[in-house]
Amino acid sequence: MTPTLVRHHRHHANAATAPATGAGARARDWAEIQERMLVPLYEAAYERLEVGPSTRLLGLGCGSGLALLIAASRGARVTGVDADPERVALARERLLADAPRAGGDPEEGRETVRLYEGDSAQVCGDDARAYNLVTAFEPLGCAAGDSEGLAAALESAIPLAERGSEVLLAGWGPPERCATSAVLRVASRLTETLRSGGGRGWRPALRDDLEDVASRAGLKPDGSGRVACPFGYADMDSAVRGLLSTGLFDAAVRATDPGQVEKELTEALHPHVRRDGTVWMSNVFRYLIARTP
Repeated sequence: MTPTLVRHHRHHANAATAPATGAGARARDWAEIQERMLVPLYEAAYERLEVGPSTRLLGLGCGSGLALLIAASRGARVTGVDADPERVALARERLLADAPRAGGDPEEGRETVRLYEGDSAQVCGDDARAYNLVTAFEPLGCAAGDSEGLAAALESAIPLAERGSEVLLAGWGPPERCATSAVLRVASRLTETLRSGGGRGWRPALRDDLEDVASRAGLKPDGSGRVACPFGYADMDSAVRGLLSTGLFDAAVRATDPGQVEKELTEALHPHVRRDGTVWMSNVFRYLIARTP
């Protein structure tokens, strides 16, 4: 399965990188351009996990809610948490637009969609053991420190799930199977001059990233798989804006400047431009299914 090419939306000049666009514009780029690239991963995982009306899902790092929306369309009751308030706002637009659904299931008297800004610690205390599936679809293996952050998020989330519940972790496949890896190396090269920590610069994926996180969180692996997730963009502008919306180039922007990052990102993308002007990169993503203790 392949994602639909993203249509180009006109913004003012340099909208992809100019600070004046604000966090809201970048979150919108994530929702409209980049998030859908992982739809094959969402659907393959939900199919294997048999997500449906009996599923009570807690989505960590839910972004602007596309993965939750797909799960809800299969009948699942979904709860999402994300640290980005702009993405959470967009998730609310998507998931709560249907007033009858947002109000809950009239037959069961329970909410079908809930969203929280922050992390799983924000989820109501009465939700202990309320979930039977926890997902973390933000791919590991591309940002420095991402495994440590996920391990901490899982530590807060596991007590909210039933014993033996499934936990889905996702990550980038081997760099040689992911054309986008070469493009993301731009972020690593540009951040070499950034002496202070705190950046989310690119790093190559490691073979056991997901297994290591699961082990640290006390989870028991129970299966894995790989899914092709090509990144397809309608044009260069959409590709640049989509990749910048991931946050993986933030440290590079601080180390240099937005114009420099956009320039080098554009150059790195040129080998992936097709004759019709579209940008296409093949990628493989991994997922690991584990179970709570």
